[in-house]
Amino acid sequence: MGSVGNLPYWQVNVPENERTEECPEFLRSLSVKDIGIISTPDSEYKRATWPEVQKIVAENRLDAFRRVPSDLRRYLEYTWKLKRDYGSVMNFVLTQRLHWEAPVKPRGKPFEFDDDIKILWNDWPYGIDERIVHLVVWTKFELAENPVTDDLTDEARAEIDKYVRKTFGSRIPQDRVSVAFVSFFSPTRLG
Repeated sequence: MGSVGNLPYWQVNVPENERTEECPEFLRSLSVKDIGIISTPDSEYKRATWPEVQKIVAENRLDAFRRVPSDLRRYLEYTWKLKRDYGSVMNFVLTQRLHWEAPVKPRGKPFEFDDDIKILWNDWPYGIDERIVHLVVWTKFELAENPVTDDLTDEARAEIDKYVRKTFGSRIPQDRVSVAFVSFFSPTRLG
């Protein structure tokens, strides 16, 4: 079928005997960013180092994280199937990974009760140094956001830092912990 340079984006990083003439449904309607990633050979992908990860997190530029191209392809197929089978990725996460029932309601104030929090491995980590562990801390409670910046308030960040230090600090040196906050999972959005 030709060299990688001549391949359609959906055929890159796919063994020749598994390539399809037609673009799979889960890879249609991708963003320009995702097409750019998918069409990059894995051999040309550079994983982010720990200092690069820390910089991205410190600058709150979470959109700068990328998955390894073949991992992104598998992730897109997986999430496409979850949407088909569960109605949404969030329904799957809520019922199958977190085992929480909607509507999600916290038992107490932020970080007061352990059962309002779950820590899971990220099933689909970004293309970062493989020695970096990517955990996701899910909460039933909302964290205060500044409506002007759409970012956490200083108080909320302090609560998170305190929780991270308490939970991980005794086992992991402080310079080996970075915290990124993504506000997409909140009780009001789960309804």
